[in-house]
Formats: sequence, structure tokens, C-alpha cells
Amino acid sequence: MVNATDRNIRRDIRNETPGQVEEMWQAVQTRDSRADGRFVYAVRSTGIYCRPTCPSRRPSPNRVAFFPRAVDAETAGFRACKRCLPDQDSPNAGLVRRVCKYIQEYSDQPGQPRSAPTLSQLGRAVGSSPSHLQRVFKGATGVTPRQYAAAWRLDRFKAMIKEGQDISTALYDAGFGSPSRLYETSSEQIGMTPGIYRIGGTGMNIYHTVVACSMGRLLVAATDKGVCSVKLGSSDTELEENLVAEFPSANHAPDGGHLAIWAAEILSYLDGEKTGLDLPMDIQATAFQQQVWQMLRTIPYGETRTYQQVAQSLGKDSSSRAVGTACGANPVALVIPCHRVLRKDGGLGGYRWGLERKQSLLDMEQAKD
Repeated sequence: MVNATDRNIRRDIRNETPGQVEEMWQAVQTRDSRADGRFVYAVRSTGIYCRPTCPSRRPSPNRVAFFPRAVDAETAGFRACKRCLPDQDSPNAGLVRRVCKYIQEYSDQPGQPRSAPTLSQLGRAVGSSPSHLQRVFKGATGVTPRQYAAAWRLDRFKAMIKEGQDISTALYDAGFGSPSRLYETSSEQIGMTPGIYRIGGTGMNIYHTVVACSMGRLLVAATDKGVCSVKLGSSDTELEENLVAEFPSANHAPDGGHLAIWAAEILSYLDGEKTGLDLPMDIQATAFQQQVWQMLRTIPYGETRTYQQVAQSLGKDSSSRAVGTACGANPVALVIPCHRVLRKDGGLGGYRWGLERKQSLLDMEQAKD
């Protein structure tokens, strides 16, 4: 069911009724393979367009535009996604789409004994050797077939609980087979237990504080497990409103838990007293984001890397743009030092909290070094 917010979706496909547009948005949310080829969707904030089955993170509905063909999206100024290859009909792109479809249909069968089909099963299903399939699929999507299957199954579970299903029913309908399998996957993928994640953080306690720092105002928020959000800004009200928008159904309270200790650690870093932050985190991430963020934490204090160098270190030479997107999605500024990543030409690139702050952070670290 599409809610009132989803009705803000812009209709770029001519002659489509509101009901048909809602059906397309539902297909995007569920990665419905039956919708592949019928339309593409574009995300205004990233400038990228995708197939309905793309494994990338779902965008906000008010940032989505629909187009009947790839050429229409490109005419409007959007670029093709490097994961789902919506502009290509090469043998490799077709192979990747067949693998995705098989995984989705496999996952739709409740009670499967495994969380994903094996490479041998996939190879037989799509007519490819397991080694070739693995290489092509990971090169095109940035993840292995097993990682894709885990993300797909978890997305189905999250969609079910957001629609009101109880956790036990959603667990088995999504095909996890046992609670332990779900909790293993969720701890890796979303950093929070499924019960806490339910419907935007219902039942989750998030503590926050906003304090003065050398960069203006600093918001630090945390659960009992770890830091979940670190933001820089100029207005306490704006920072707090952004936090509530991230976790609309959580219980928000000033201070609490270990927040005071963790906030003091971050302030010590900003004051030049610490050269690193090793804090527990409770954050959501895709498999690719996890890889990028972990790599960022290995960049030494006072040094920088380019987006291309980070991509190369992950074995994904052509994914520098995706690395930049992952940096922009970093929910815990400073703790994950995305400010240490620059453009290939030495330019600052982007920074969610402002380029002046990024330059100041780099100047501070290099001066200390």
C-alpha cells in the first residue's frame, strides 16, 4: 500500500494514471522482476537511473521520477546505474538480470533450507559456469550473488514488518528459516535487531546532545549499543529535526546511556587532542557501504585518499562514483572519516556538512601531523 508521502512521486511517464504510478513505486520497493523492461526509475538526488530490480538502497519517494525507456531518462539528464546496467543489453547484463531474477524467485519460496542458492545452482539455472557467473555478477553489481540474496531477503523482511506483519510471521515468510539466521543477517546489514528496527525505530531509545565545537554545532546521538548519528551544523533545531526525520518512530531523549562519554571523545578529536576515534557504532549499511566505511577508517590521521584509490583498494576500479555516494551516506561524521577522501585532481569533492568544514578538518589533521 502506498502511503500519503509516496503520493509525492513525480509522474514522468506520459498517460500513466496515479494508480499505475503507485504500482510502479511498489514494484521498485519490492524489486519486482516482472516490472523489468517496463520502465526505469531515476533518483534526483544522485542523478542516476535504475531498473526496478536494482539492488541499491531504496530512495525517498519524493526524489523518484519514472521513465518508460533508458533513453528518456538520459535525455532528462540522468546517468545509468553501474550496478543494474539499465542502459545495456549485453550478454553479461542479461546474465546478471537472470541471476537476480532467479535469486528473487528462489527467495519467494518459503522454507528454503539455505539463505541463498549455491553458485552451482545459479550456474545451472542461467547456463553459466559458477566461476564466470561469480566474476561477472560481482563486477556488475559490486556484491556477490550470496550478498545480493541476503540483502534481498532482508529487504523483504523489512517491507513486511513495515506493513504490519509480526516479526515471527515475517521471518518465515521471508525465508530465513530460523530467528538465528535473521539476527545474524540483520546485525551485519542494519546494525539493529529486527524488533528495534521495525517501522522507523519503534521501541528504540535514542539519546542525543548538541554542543558547541570548533566546527559550529555538533550533534551526537546514540542507542545503548553505540553511536548512531553524528552531525555538524549551525542550528540546534535543524540538527535535532534531521535526527527525528531519520528515526521518526524512536523514543528520543536528551542525554542518557554512554552518550556523554562518546560525545566527549569526539570533542577531544575536534580539539586536536585525539588522532583517532574508535567508538562502538549502531548504524545501517548495505554490503558495499560497509566495505567503503571500513576502508575509510583505515586512512591514517593526517592523510587523504582519492575516491578512485578507495575503489581500487576494494578491487572495484570503476566504482569511484559509488564510493563518493557511500561517503555522502555516512551517518556518523568524524567517526567514519569520509572527509579524508578527495577527488582525483586534489579537489575537495563533496561533503555533507559543507566544504569549509571539510577543509578545516583536513587542515587541522595535517597541521597536527
